[in-house]
Amino acid sequence: MARYTDRLAWWRPVLGTLLVGGGWFMTILVLGLVAYGVGDAAGYPELPDGSIDFGPTTNTALELATIAIALPLVLLAVRWTGRRPAGTVSSVTGRLRVRWLVWCLLAAVPAIALLMGALLFLPGQEPDPAAPAVWVGRRTFASAMAVLVVLVPFQAAAEEYVFRGWLTQAAGAFLRSPWIAALPQSLLFAAAHGWGTVWGFIDLAVFGLATGWLAVRTGGLEAGIALHVVNNLTAFGFAAAVVDGLSSDETSADAPWQQAVISITVTVIYTAMVLWLARRHRPVSLSPSLPLPAPWQSPAYGAPTGHGPSPYGVSHQYVARGPYDAPFPYGASHPYGAPPPPDGHISGANGHDSPAQPPPAEPGASDSRPH
Repeated sequence: MARYTDRLAWWRPVLGTLLVGGGWFMTILVLGLVAYGVGDAAGYPELPDGSIDFGPTTNTALELATIAIALPLVLLAVRWTGRRPAGTVSSVTGRLRVRWLVWCLLAAVPAIALLMGALLFLPGQEPDPAAPAVWVGRRTFASAMAVLVVLVPFQAAAEEYVFRGWLTQAAGAFLRSPWIAALPQSLLFAAAHGWGTVWGFIDLAVFGLATGWLAVRTGGLEAGIALHVVNNLTAFGFAAAVVDGLSSDETSADAPWQQAVISITVTVIYTAMVLWLARRHRPVSLSPSLPLPAPWQSPAYGAPTGHGPSPYGVSHQYVARGPYDAPFPYGASHPYGAPPPPDGHISGANGHDSPAQPPPAEPGASDSRPH
């Protein structure tokens, strides 16, 4: 997909990556300064890391928004530096395939339900009597979910567009195989979530590799977006249901080996489900082919070649083969090397023999036909 046009140069993916990374850093820096100024003026307390504590829901909303900002930056990078339609980063059709996205969502819901159900039976998941989980209340939960339902899809989609979209296509511009191009982004995706445990890193890398593979096999980001959105929305939803749940710093990077094994298993199951759905519904998975240039044909004997003034004033599709013959397509001459008829006659376009006549010379010009 990164080769959608013939304007690709080695520096375009590099420049686009710098644009996405630098633009994202500058944007969150400005937003952070604005948020700090507003919070400090409003009297909100300051956290140990120097940021303002707006409360669990607002803090989470700001974190999700800072990630979601990368989505328009990727689209701009594709359009400005890639010199191709921004939608080509979404799928091979140049847009997000909504119907295929719905099918992937239908596969992601039972997969994540299986994941959450299995995690409930893990050892050590029993509530701690010293610090029991406390229900936040219906109103607080409803307001938090309203924010999450709006922002989580953009946050999850932004990560897919950055890693499975831009980085995969940027690496694919230098590599012959798209499968190899899916490997670097999976490691960067795991590293972007921070370092917790080895198993957590492996879990995230497998997630990135599986969704990258699905992007190549299905021709778009819909499968990764669906799984990412459902997974994050479910995880944030459970966290929003308990007091201080959204304030927790734990992520998938901190997963123990038992949780990582279950998560990897569910990722593999979801991948198989999407591939099965792709065989049934057959989404477009290949980019449209660019038209090949017309094959070169040798010009007819005595016909203009287009490299100089034409004696007839014609240098395009049709040329006359003498003043009386009907026109014939440019280049439709006898096979190369075939001798002319011995009687000096050439079969005309109407099937009758007619004397071969040289083209009329321009006034004052000599006969310059090849001999």
